[in-house]
Amino acid sequence: MELKELVMEDIEGSFLNPKEFGEVHMVNGLEMLIIMDGNEMIEREKRTSNHVEGTFRKQILFFVAAKDFGALPAIGREISVDGKKYRVTDAVFEGGMYSISAEAMRS
Repeated sequence: MELKELVMEDIEGSFLNPKEFGEVHMVNGLEMLIIMDGNEMIEREKRTSNHVEGTFRKQILFFVAAKDFGALPAIGREISVDGKKYRVTDAVFEGGMYSISAEAMRS
């Protein structure tokens, strides 16, 4: 096997496996196995903060298999996670997976 094949096997067999890290969520109206990462989101928020006074900002960070999600979402694109709308603030391709950060702004 080549390295790319091994990585894809690990994504499905380990990282996104519901018995390991993966959780089923509704993303853009489709059930997908993703990994929600609240700890990493907190660390990223410490490095960049542009909070506006008087607003509440819900931020999420999740990892999803690129083949399940489709095209890498553009920054600013609206996505839906578990029925709630978010705006993509960062999206990175990481070896077969996407790391997607998004936020919902409410006042």
